[in-house]
Amino acid sequence: MGVANDERRELCDLFERVGPDAPTLCGDWKTKNLAVHLLLRERRPDALAGKFIKALAERGDKVEQELRDKPWPDLIATLREGPPKWNPMSFGSVDETVNAAEFYVHHEDVRRAQPGWQPRPSDPEREEALWKSLSRVAKVFYGRSPVGVVLRRPDGTEIAAKRGPRTVRLSGEPSELILHAFSRRQHQVEIEGNEADVLAVEDLRRSF
Repeated sequence: MGVANDERRELCDLFERVGPDAPTLCGDWKTKNLAVHLLLRERRPDALAGKFIKALAERGDKVEQELRDKPWPDLIATLREGPPKWNPMSFGSVDETVNAAEFYVHHEDVRRAQPGWQPRPSDPEREEALWKSLSRVAKVFYGRSPVGVVLRRPDGTEIAAKRGPRTVRLSGEPSELILHAFSRRQHQVEIEGNEADVLAVEDLRRSF
C-alpha cells in the first residue's frame, strides 16, 4: 500500500497505546493536538486556513475545537480511514508523494518523545520514499542557509540542498536526514563542516 499508508497505520496504533496526552516533539503539542492537526489538514483545509487568514480564524477555531471535543478513539478511527474521496490525497500516488514524509516525521514525533526510544531498523522501501521526499523539499528547507548544505546517504548519493562558498555535509539514512530537515533535534545525522557553519545550519529555521 505504500510508505504513507504504513506510517499512518503505525502512528494510529501508537496513538492508541500512548493515549491523547502523551508528549510529542512538536513543541507543546500533546498527541491529541497532533491528531487534530492531521485531521484538519486532510478533512478541513478551510479551517486550517484560519491560521493564516484572519477572516477565517474564528471559523477555524470553532472547527478545531469540535475535533478536540470528540472522543479519542473516534479521532483515531477517522484518521485511520485516510483522506476523504474529494481530497486528491485519497489517490495512492498523491498520498505517497504528499504524506510519506508527513506521517513518517509525525510518527517519529511521538516515538522519539517517549523514554528510551530507539531508531527503527532501516527499511529499503521507506528509505527510498523518504529520499524522494528529500529531493523535493531540501532546497526549500535549506534555501535560507548562509552556507552550502549537502545531504549524503550511506551509499554516497548526495543532494545539493544549497550551494555556497563553504559546505556543511549532513550524512545519514534518509529517514534520519529528513528529521533534520524538519528541524527535529532527535536524529542520528553526522554533521561535518566548519564549526561556525555547522552552528548556522543548526540554528536555521527549516520548517514549521
